[in-house]
Amino acid sequence: MKTQTLLTTQRWLVEPEPPQPDAAVRLICMPYAGAGAVVYRPWRQALPSRVALSIAQLPGRETRLREDPVRRMELLIEALTEAVAPLAARPYALFGHSMGALVAFELARALRRIGVPPPVCLFVSGRRAPQLPETEPHVHQLADGPFVGAMVRRYNAIPRVILEDIELLRLFLPALRADLEVIETYAYTSEAPLGCPIVALGGASDVRATADDLEAWRTQTAAGFEVVQFPGGHFYLQTERRALIDQIVRALGGQQGAER
Repeated sequence: MKTQTLLTTQRWLVEPEPPQPDAAVRLICMPYAGAGAVVYRPWRQALPSRVALSIAQLPGRETRLREDPVRRMELLIEALTEAVAPLAARPYALFGHSMGALVAFELARALRRIGVPPPVCLFVSGRRAPQLPETEPHVHQLADGPFVGAMVRRYNAIPRVILEDIELLRLFLPALRADLEVIETYAYTSEAPLGCPIVALGGASDVRATADDLEAWRTQTAAGFEVVQFPGGHFYLQTERRALIDQIVRALGGQQGAER
């Protein structure tokens, strides 16, 4: 059983070099739709040695390209819960951007249900609070052309090098489409507020995660809460990476061990 758990953890979580086995706290990051672990790898060099970094690697991309992507939130959370639970004996925090914010939130709730200690902090980025009704039409079932057009208009998130290479686009689309299906079939259910602090982060000009949308996360915690906005839009975390990481490190400095 221990061997199987180790294999599950190593399969679903990537730890960029150099590892930090003696770190005071572990930051576990959830990717946004269509993304893989590579988007957070540069964070390792910006984080202090007291913060270890683990990144969720979802099926259907990068090292797991040949695997079928997951299309339902509950299946994603089931697998991530098994992978993350063994790490929760020591202080840890969860971070997620956009879709990843929903995943991190539901993961925190799933870990609570099986008696795992809570994260010292939950960082939710670029995503309106889960209890707010969705206002955008579903797109995951559209044909490839309209689907790509909708993604470009909504997020402008597909790199030009992929858009201009049909073979790369064919490799990229299944994971992106599956992630949109995860988001669009997600159904929020009410539970007691989490016992860990929540920091809601976003871009000041992000129309899909406004200040009010971020503020609405307050009801999901019985502990501390803060909203922090940065210059930029939905993908502010690319242009404001240093400032975002500094904010996370400051928050972790005040929370290590607070819930232990």
